[in-house]
Amino acid sequence: MSDEQIVENNTEVEVTSKKEKPKAWTKEWFLYEAWSWIYIFFIVFGFRSTFIDHYHIPSGSLLPTNAIGDSIVVNKMAYGFKVPFSEFFGTYSDWLGLDKRWEPIYFGEQEMPKRGDIVVFEFPRDKSILFVKRTIGIAGDKIEIFDNELYLNGEKVERELVKDDSEYRELYDPKPGFDPSSMVFYKQTIDEKTFITGQDSRKKSDPPQKYIVPEGHIFVLGDNRDFSADSRYWGPVPLELIRGRAFMVWMSVVYPWSHEPFHFRPSRIGTQL
Repeated sequence: MSDEQIVENNTEVEVTSKKEKPKAWTKEWFLYEAWSWIYIFFIVFGFRSTFIDHYHIPSGSLLPTNAIGDSIVVNKMAYGFKVPFSEFFGTYSDWLGLDKRWEPIYFGEQEMPKRGDIVVFEFPRDKSILFVKRTIGIAGDKIEIFDNELYLNGEKVERELVKDDSEYRELYDPKPGFDPSSMVFYKQTIDEKTFITGQDSRKKSDPPQKYIVPEGHIFVLGDNRDFSADSRYWGPVPLELIRGRAFMVWMSVVYPWSHEPFHFRPSRIGTQL
């Protein structure tokens, strides 16, 4: 009987011990759960603070571009990369002597929005309120409004009457003293951005208005021109108050408990702005 040489390969087995979750309702369990929620908070709200956020539109100042009840997605990096949560610990300023607030910190300079951009910003007269409007002019621009016509740096912003306007008109709800049938709609283009504005045909023209946009500011208007409180009434918007650029509608619903009539508009989901 021949000898069999048996070669035994010794395999080194690495055993990794997995940390077990503490037993429920113990001190260690509470600490474990607390740290888990802290991680989630910083990840979720840090992302919303710096990258992408969403806002619900409660008013009709941007009709027919945005309907009442639209929830819009906002790119918060559109005009600069902001340090997460820096709006709570950034530079301390006293803007125009009206109030003191923390300004967010940006890596590099904050960029100027482009004409035509829809921006979300803190209302200059009450920074606890967020507004959403369209950028019409940037620093140095000369804005003139005469006989309901818009002039930018001496040139008329041409507009074209929209004849088939049923899709825009249906976004307006009848109200006491207001009939949607009185609305007329125009297609306008500023730089490379084309959009639709609404105007009440019964309303008389405002007196001529002229503005020069100061450095570090933008001039904004609502697309629903006769029903929008904007830079025509309370002035330009400082760059540091801008939260980001709206680029899409992700949901559109007016809640039943709202003072506006209930609406659910699934067809608006995914609308690009």
